[in-house]
Amino acid sequence: MNQQQASDKWFQDSAAHAIHEEQLKQVERFNGRAAMLGIVIGVLTEAITGQGIVHQIGLGPLVDGYVACSAKYLPFCF
Repeated sequence: MNQQQASDKWFQDSAAHAIHEEQLKQVERFNGRAAMLGIVIGVLTEAITGQGIVHQIGLGPLVDGYVACSAKYLPFCF
């Protein structure tokens, strides 16, 4: 490999790395915004319905404890 080819390969690798980093930043920014939106929607729904987020997604009985233990969902319930 001559000097020009080595320089071209370094430039292409550097450009590919920079593009990849920018794509990761965009994806992480989108994920963060989607998570923030989900939390806001959950809190607003909690304020409107009076049910917590855990109850909204159907995990309320597991949190309440008495239903979880009576149904033997958890390993520490005898």
